[in-house]
Amino acid sequence: MGVGRLARVAEAVELTVGERAVRVSNPGKVYFPERGITKLQVVEYYLAVAEPLLGVLRDRPTTLKRYVDGVTGEAFYQKRLPKGAPEWVGTARVRFPSGRPADEVCPTEPAVLAWAANLGTFDFHPWPVRRADTDHPDELRVDLDPQPGTDFRDAVEVALVLRGVLDELGMTGYPKTSGGRGVHVAVRIRPEWDFVDVRHAVIALAREVERRVPDRATTSWWKEERGERVFLDFNQAARDRTIASAWSVRGTPRATVSTPVTWERLSAVDPDDFDVLTVPGYLAEHGDPHADLDGEAFGLETLLDWYANDERGELPYPPDYPKMPGEPPRVQPSRKRG
Repeated sequence: MGVGRLARVAEAVELTVGERAVRVSNPGKVYFPERGITKLQVVEYYLAVAEPLLGVLRDRPTTLKRYVDGVTGEAFYQKRLPKGAPEWVGTARVRFPSGRPADEVCPTEPAVLAWAANLGTFDFHPWPVRRADTDHPDELRVDLDPQPGTDFRDAVEVALVLRGVLDELGMTGYPKTSGGRGVHVAVRIRPEWDFVDVRHAVIALAREVERRVPDRATTSWWKEERGERVFLDFNQAARDRTIASAWSVRGTPRATVSTPVTWERLSAVDPDDFDVLTVPGYLAEHGDPHADLDGEAFGLETLLDWYANDERGELPYPPDYPKMPGEPPRVQPSRKRG
């Protein structure tokens, strides 16, 4: 038994991260077979991008998407603080749509990133709220999701239309690659509205983009109605719905990273160029393209006026949500017609 313990210790490494000691078990375990990228390399990647990543995560309740067996294994979302977490891992209390509470990880220092990566965390999924007020988002997020027959370039074209709408509203959006085929855009907002209002603002914004380019963008919740267009996923603004943060590793064979870019660079980049091995160099060369995201917070008054004046009203919530006021029937259109 003693020999076994010694063997397990020999297989681990201990990293000094600030004032913390973080143990990395089985550091040579291959997480991404196609690239030969190991657990320790993922941990080291997160330490390399810790400064801008903590700017995204700090004081936000954060769900961990864990791949304990690497990218070829099953992933799961850790929505509560794992048992045995060090006392220096902070938490924030949130309430799910069901009303049940949970204490989620709330990253505040680089050691928390390394600790989470040792648990097999690839993506960090922060809520759009701060720990001090978890009922009022301070970030409006737009998820542009290419549907079958479309790709990253189509998402970029729709994102540029979205940028035009935001410019006309006097709002500044910050784009990033999703790590896959999509594009995410973040807008800092004043935390004066609840999740329902923020989701309605996203619906209004998405509908305006759809109105301008109906052949390329859609807000149709039902897949059978989307066609070969880019879906603006308004339900990512619902309570407890999150997207992978900027600088998060994604569960793709290439170990791609959801990477912030400028609007000027968005049309020129290839999302596959951003991965665990290349992004630290990209950050060192270009800095953080989202460094000014917190510089100004915007209001939702105009978007909420648009929503209120739109006779189409509410759109369906995800199927696991309680029925919401004004929500249309959650019936697939083809079945409804039948």
